[in-house]
Amino acid sequence: MNYIEREMEKTLRLAWQYFPVLTVTGPRQSGKSTLLRHMFPEAVTYSLKDIQIREFALNDPVAFLGQTEKPLFIDEIQKAPDLIEYIQGIVDNHPERKFLLSGSSQFELMKGVSESLAGRSGVYELMPMSFAETSGISSEKDLDTLLFDGFYPAVCSGKNVSKLYYPSYVKSYLEKDVRDLLNIKDMMQFLRFMKLCAARIGSIFNASELSGEVGVDSKTIASWLSVLQASYIIYLLPPYYENISKRLVKSPKLYFCDPGLACYLLDIESPRQLNRDKMRGNIFENFVVMEAVKHRMSAGKDGGVFFYRDSNKNEVDLLVKEEGEITALEIKSSQTYSKSFADTLEKLPGWIKTPVRKRAVVYAGDFENNAGKIDIINYKHLEI
Repeated sequence: MNYIEREMEKTLRLAWQYFPVLTVTGPRQSGKSTLLRHMFPEAVTYSLKDIQIREFALNDPVAFLGQTEKPLFIDEIQKAPDLIEYIQGIVDNHPERKFLLSGSSQFELMKGVSESLAGRSGVYELMPMSFAETSGISSEKDLDTLLFDGFYPAVCSGKNVSKLYYPSYVKSYLEKDVRDLLNIKDMMQFLRFMKLCAARIGSIFNASELSGEVGVDSKTIASWLSVLQASYIIYLLPPYYENISKRLVKSPKLYFCDPGLACYLLDIESPRQLNRDKMRGNIFENFVVMEAVKHRMSAGKDGGVFFYRDSNKNEVDLLVKEEGEITALEIKSSQTYSKSFADTLEKLPGWIKTPVRKRAVVYAGDFENNAGKIDIINYKHLEI
């Protein structure tokens, strides 16, 4: 299929004018290499997956980096993290030199970039595709198929199918990323942990509860969770508090970076099964939350996406803060609209001091209305 344009392209083109180095990280197979090759065809490309290239880079980094004066694109840079220090020296002494870096291991990659390339590299996170990016394909799918297929480029482009793709993805992830980052003897226990996380989509994360079910202590659960987060399997949505210090200590909600991957971990084997599964509403909520997250990341913006919950257990599913104002969304998988969907949205301005710019119910039905105080929107027409 033809190349699918990514929302991040505009951000990267602007950043390329100001940074000598661009670093794109994100989950495995989210399209990082494809994006950078498409945008910068003039760059000389090397992938450190190739053992011979990696050995050359490790044994003689100066010669490796000095092969060309053209922009140099190094894929899987985390496999040779020492190169980052040499790149720092080159761009400091030769401001005209340009580098593109990509990698899927946030731990290793970001440590090197933050220590050696601070102020020299624009750093961006490329997630699986969004509904907006794939609307030409995704809008033709019914909702259950859309969620079941997920948004990894290989599935969206038709190069693979979800029922084959996600089992292979998880196997690869467990054998490569998890073994590299954690000394785990029982990989089935870690897989059980991932499945239990999937069963908690949209819930407040509770380490002690999970530790009892998995059979490891809370510190181990916290360590495993950080690996899922750093390798872009899960996304932790923080609560919204106007006192920023409270946001840092209160428990987040747990979501998966892709709904198709979540379906696989929940043992959902078809769109038809998803339609009647008790987790369908959670997976739909996951999809909408990640649409907001992807939009922010594509614009190079960090954070700004929250949920609201107060001491009286009043909740709003999603708050997006931009330029000091809040967009608040309630998310429902129902195809039939009910006035009760908007109850908390109506009260929200009285609960927070931050100006609320927009309130909307996002759902799966056809009836839409933007004439009142609270918009009613079909998920296909959501703009964040």
